[in-house]
Amino acid sequence: MRPQKGAKVNSLKVSIREAKVILSRLIRRAQRGDEVILTNRKRPVARIVSITERALPLSDRIRDMEQEGIIEAAEKKSDGRPLVPLSIPGGWAQKFLQEDRNG
Repeated sequence: MRPQKGAKVNSLKVSIREAKVILSRLIRRAQRGDEVILTNRKRPVARIVSITERALPLSDRIRDMEQEGIIEAAEKKSDGRPLVPLSIPGGWAQKFLQEDRNG
């Protein structure tokens, strides 16, 4: 377990293998507000964070993700009209969707 360089002070990286051994300790850290980043072969794959962080209103979570550079704000706002689904003849949309779900 080691703190992540260049990140929040309370952020640390842990390999999945190590996390299996010390999961209870990592959960306690998350409950105290720390962020645990799980890695697989040194590549980040998941985060363990306190559930209270997720309890923020959606607008606050979006603002936080924008500030962290995870997402970018849309350049253009909607004009308020509802989106109309495209009609694809021959049932192709359903076929594509099913193919995507099946992998």
